[in-house]
Amino acid sequence: MLEFFDSLHTDVGIDLGTANTLICLKHQGIALQEPSVVAVDDRTGKVLAVGKAAKQMVGRTPQGISTVRPLRHGVIADFELAAVMLRHLLRQALQKRSFVRSRAVISVPCGVTNVERRAVIDAALEAGVKEAYLLEEPLAAALGAGLPIKEATGLMVVNLGGGTTEVAVISLGQIVFSRTLRLGGAEMDDALVRAIKKKYNLLIGEQMAETIKLEIGTLRKTTPSAVMEIRGRDLLTGLPQSRLLDQNQVREALLEPVRSIVETIRGTLEQMPSEMAADVLDRGIVLTGGAALLRDLDWVLTRETGLTVVVAENALGCVALGTGRAAENMNLFHKGHRPAGSK
Repeated sequence: MLEFFDSLHTDVGIDLGTANTLICLKHQGIALQEPSVVAVDDRTGKVLAVGKAAKQMVGRTPQGISTVRPLRHGVIADFELAAVMLRHLLRQALQKRSFVRSRAVISVPCGVTNVERRAVIDAALEAGVKEAYLLEEPLAAALGAGLPIKEATGLMVVNLGGGTTEVAVISLGQIVFSRTLRLGGAEMDDALVRAIKKKYNLLIGEQMAETIKLEIGTLRKTTPSAVMEIRGRDLLTGLPQSRLLDQNQVREALLEPVRSIVETIRGTLEQMPSEMAADVLDRGIVLTGGAALLRDLDWVLTRETGLTVVVAENALGCVALGTGRAAENMNLFHKGHRPAGSK
């Protein structure tokens, strides 16, 4: 009889990120990946679009409609919209299946406060989840990357998300030491916006900056350098304008936020116990998260630290896959963790 009721649960893993939300279904893998964006009618407060549909509206909405990111730097900035977005995305991921009895494992940055943790829990419960459990992002990323986290050996994982970068050393299934930097892929986009504004007096949008980063973004000087046509608004004339952007100019702009990431990693290496340092020297550093896909980031980090640095397979999906694997072993949470909340 108990097995019957347990089968009614739909266990899910959720990577609730600043840039993207990914939902992983138990034993099925990633079922959904959508931008963490909501379009809202300013007058009525009605949600008009969520995910990809809302992101396509960024910078293109008429007066009275706003596009909002409910999360900032990995934590909830707008509780109501976060709950609405999560409910919508859960329905989309689960399709016709009910999630009234769903149990969810949700990733959170290591450095979040108790208030910020509670906000994630409450948003999940408000979205309709029955029980919510929290899992630190570096641990989820290591699980998703298939690393041997239960061994008595120090593993260093650097998870580079849209709003945060987390550097963690993991041993015996626990985070031994970690540092959180509230900087990620979004700040890389912002650095490009600032650099282009300064050099060309051209204001580009969020989506154009992201496209530049994905198409010609690199951290290694290239010869010959690729060129891309960019479009924006001329700040002197106010008119639409296009320019040709050199790949090495993109590199110069991206080096600014990357320096902060390098400093955080080096600071962690300097402060970790000597035994852990020896393990990391032997095993190297594993990069996860969407921002880890920036070309030659692994090369820069190898050069700056002297360690082997590798980008995990499916780096963007590692955190979601890790929460999904945790959801497959929900009994471990019942034994070792108190439920984050219930409705």
